[in-house]
Amino acid sequence: MIWQRMKTHSCCRRPKSVVKAGLRLQAGQALVEVALVAPILVLLLIGAVEFGRLEYASIEVNNAARAGAQYGSQTPVTAMDFSGMQQAAINDAPDVLSLTATTTNYCSCPVSNSCSSATQAACTPGMCSGTQICEYVQVNTQAVVDPLFHYPGLPTTFTLQGQSTMRVGQ
Repeated sequence: MIWQRMKTHSCCRRPKSVVKAGLRLQAGQALVEVALVAPILVLLLIGAVEFGRLEYASIEVNNAARAGAQYGSQTPVTAMDFSGMQQAAINDAPDVLSLTATTTNYCSCPVSNSCSSATQAACTPGMCSGTQICEYVQVNTQAVVDPLFHYPGLPTTFTLQGQSTMRVGQ
């Protein structure tokens, strides 16, 4: 009963204008906080997008090298088709405009019927006496990627490289 009387008494209530003024001050404070934090969040978002673009291009460059090596490793005939391996690599990465591919092949004589411990040499007829030749193709890819935004302290272009080596099927 006493509490009810105190609640309705004018000395225990806050004036409505003071409550509204406090809400307005808090709303202004939140707006200032958003204005201060928003540029930092936008910068982080742009950085994440840029990092994603560079990582995507790196994956494309590596996959292109693998595609070229897969083409060349099919048979000994395709292992000698350097322009075909280069074209297969370039066709695999159409999103990377500055992609270049270089191809090589090499052979080795197996040691104890294992190609893994053999030494590399140029492929010549009869290079291994009485054993099967281990023939390999290698495709190297390279692309220069220009980021959308240039940041102080970071390079203006990034050079991405890929490499794949595969044994030629006999």
